[in-house]
Amino acid sequence: MYCFNCGCLLSEKDFCTGCGADVVLYKKIMYAANRFYNDALDKAKVRDLSGAVLSLRQCLKLNKYHIDARNLLGLVYFERGEVVAALSEWVMSKNVRGEKNIANDYIDMIQNNPGRLDSFNHTIKKYNMALNYCQQGSLDLAVIQLKKVVSMNPRLVQARQLLALLYLNTQEWDKAKKELDKALSIDTNNTITLRYLKEVEEMTPADEERVRKKKEAVVYQSGNETVIQPVGKKDRTAFQTVVNMLIGVAIGVASAWFLILPSKIQKAQTEVNEKYKVVSEQLDARTVQIDELTAQIKELTQEKDSLTSSLTEAQANKVQLMANTQLIEAVLMNMNGTGDEMAVAELLEQIDAEYLQNDATDSYKALYEALRNDVSKVVARKSYNIGYDAYRSEDYDTAIKNLERAYAYDPTNGEALYNLGNSYNKKGNLDKAVEIYEQVVELFPNTAKARKSQSYIKEIKGE
Repeated sequence: MYCFNCGCLLSEKDFCTGCGADVVLYKKIMYAANRFYNDALDKAKVRDLSGAVLSLRQCLKLNKYHIDARNLLGLVYFERGEVVAALSEWVMSKNVRGEKNIANDYIDMIQNNPGRLDSFNHTIKKYNMALNYCQQGSLDLAVIQLKKVVSMNPRLVQARQLLALLYLNTQEWDKAKKELDKALSIDTNNTITLRYLKEVEEMTPADEERVRKKKEAVVYQSGNETVIQPVGKKDRTAFQTVVNMLIGVAIGVASAWFLILPSKIQKAQTEVNEKYKVVSEQLDARTVQIDELTAQIKELTQEKDSLTSSLTEAQANKVQLMANTQLIEAVLMNMNGTGDEMAVAELLEQIDAEYLQNDATDSYKALYEALRNDVSKVVARKSYNIGYDAYRSEDYDTAIKNLERAYAYDPTNGEALYNLGNSYNKKGNLDKAVEIYEQVVELFPNTAKARKSQSYIKEIKGE
């Protein structure tokens, strides 16, 4: 354990031998954090993931630089299928310690597998869609989406819990119990899962009681013999014998009556049955044909709707996936400290502008702006140098591209805007050149470049 003030290795003393700082309370806090971490480790080993999460959060409240605790929290989130939360913890761990940190391997494991990353993105998209369906009251559609989610990410406990809740709503107890059992096998002490499971057990009808064992027999002596007789059984009397005989006679008379029924009645009944059978078979055949055609029409209609929905969803997901991938790559490239700010800018410029403006989340936009601001000065300076050299070399396409980028990243650079107008002028795009020159005059008045721009405008317009 190291001193919080000077970084010196602490001894058993209540003060730092290096700077003299009082470390009594500090040691208590660190020991408490380590106890929470050890408790979480024990819980994780027996798959009590919810308990592990609580202990790890307490640990990190006391010591936010506890690398092992943060990495373990990411692993627990990943085991529960919460990939985004896991990545967040590993990225924070990497920021605290960039070298010799296993979080780097965890991040690379996901980043280097595009198929897996694509599957995670689809899972999150479908889970959010299921939540929207639930809010709109379209519970059947929500069940369909959640089935797809658990098939793509079987460890996503939240999806299984929501699916079980929908089954509880429709009183499908067996299906709900099946999903809850699977969720419980992943996180054995999840409070929500246990509460839902208790609800299922309370609502499931109790099994019928098994047949009781035969009652004990009554044993008694009759002369020299031992008689075993079940309880409730009585000795047969003469009255019972007479009653049994009368019942036998009645059964015999009834049997004889039914055996001597007239054959004509039987024949007529047979003919009626045959005719009825023929008509029924004809009606059944037509009914089956109608049902088959109706089922085919319904199936084709559902397939068409499903394909249309899948196509729309795939197109939207493709734009979102590309934007997420490009931003993640830009963030990782910037974090690696390679100094290639221009490559970061290239990735940021590839992000779909319409998605960024209309569909991106606030956190996505904030990360985008923070990253763009971080590289803006270097990108603006390098882009201007490249653009100006290209302009002097009469490579106007390269000059226009880089000067536009330089001005976009640094709107105070009037030289970039002025030389951009010159590039359009030299290339022969006079309308665009006039437009740029007018901006120079408006944004940078009373400057040499504004006066030159005004001269070029008059020259182009022939005034």
